[in-house]
This record gives sequence, C-alpha cells and structure tokens, in this order.
Amino acid sequence: MATQNSTSTSSKIISGEGIKIGLIALFITGLLTAQLTAVKILELPLSFLTPGMSAIVPAGVLAYAITFFASDCYAELYGKKSARMVVLIAFAMNILMIILIWISIRSPGSDAGVSPELFATVLGPSANVVLASLAAYLVSQNLDIWAFDVLREKTDGGKLWLRNLGSTTLSQLVDTIIFITLTFSILPSILGIGIGLPSSVILQLILGQYFIKLLIALADTPLIYGFFYYLKKENLMSG
Repeated sequence: MATQNSTSTSSKIISGEGIKIGLIALFITGLLTAQLTAVKILELPLSFLTPGMSAIVPAGVLAYAITFFASDCYAELYGKKSARMVVLIAFAMNILMIILIWISIRSPGSDAGVSPELFATVLGPSANVVLASLAAYLVSQNLDIWAFDVLREKTDGGKLWLRNLGSTTLSQLVDTIIFITLTFSILPSILGIGIGLPSSVILQLILGQYFIKLLIALADTPLIYGFFYYLKKENLMSG
C-alpha cells in the first residue's frame, strides 16, 4: 500500500513538472519558429470586412501568438516573477540562435548542400528586422505578464477570459506598433537600415496585422480554458 501511494505521488510530481517544462518549451519553440518563418510574407484575405481587402502579415504570426498563450498559462500557474524569467531565457535563446545562424552563413559552403546564397537569403534576416523584433518582444512580453497580473489582482483571480484577452490584446497592439514602426520607419530613417515605407502604408500594415492577431487571441481563449480544465480534472492545480 505504501509503495502504491509512493508511486502515485511520484507520478503526480512528474506530471506537474512536465506541465511546467512543457509550457517553457512551448514558449521558446513559438518564439524561435516565429523568428525563422518571418521571412515568408502572407496575404490573408479580409473580404468579409471589405471586398478586396487583405492583411499582409509575416508567416510567423501564428507561432508568435503561441508565446502569449504559453506566457499567460505560465504566469497563472507560477506567478509574474517566474514568467519574466522565462521571457529573459527565451530572449537569450533567440540571440543564441541568431548567432549560430550567422556563423553558419559565414562558414564555407559546399556544392553538396543548398547554395550558400539561398541559405543566407532564407535564414539571414536583415538587421532592421532583427533589432525591431527583439525590441518588440522584450516590451510586449513583459507588458503581457504585467497586465495579466494586474487584471488577476483586480478580478481576485477570476475572469480568466478577461485576463487573457485584456493582456494579450494590449501587448499584441504594442508589439505590432513597435515592430512595424521600427522596421519600416525609425531604423531606416535614423540608422539607414532597411527600407522605409510611407506613413499610410505603415498604418495599413499595423491595422491589418493587429486585426489578425485579435482573431488569434479570441481563438486562443477557449484553448486556455481547456488547458486549465484539464489541469483541474487531473488534480494538477488547486481550485
């Protein structure tokens, strides 16, 4: 009987630890995948709003949205301080990935593999995109955690849907504005990095990308409820 209880307790600890590690892995995977796939640009139709209307977004938009799902779940379970630590670790991993890619691009190529020029074109993002994405990430992810924590205090730990939507919609708006304005306006005009775009085009990019991110945020709310329903069902959290 003692052995049976010990096995049950051990299994529960491993499951709880697995949830924690899984959320960290999901966050970092979403971030790095978004960075790698951002080179492809998608044109998503929004004809249900206005005939012929579309949104231009990087292919990494879905992968990046996963990071907000993971950070909200992590902050809910382990608190603001721990969630911020995950954000910083993921930031360091992103820098490491960029350095490793840069080393791979600079290393001598062989005809046996893909051409070095094609490899550099696909995996070597321009400096303005890298700087803008890193700045937008640090600000928006910390804002998301802060807003989620403030809303949790205001709602006494209730209304998970409000905390998720409130924090995500705010942080995604800030992320979109920082990334696009830095990439296509501030960095090209001040540092001469990248190609500058007219203000009207920049506004169009911000509105289109943010609308897509809002739709993703709405779709991710049921997933968060499903995730916590599973945890409660399996007795992996209190409440």
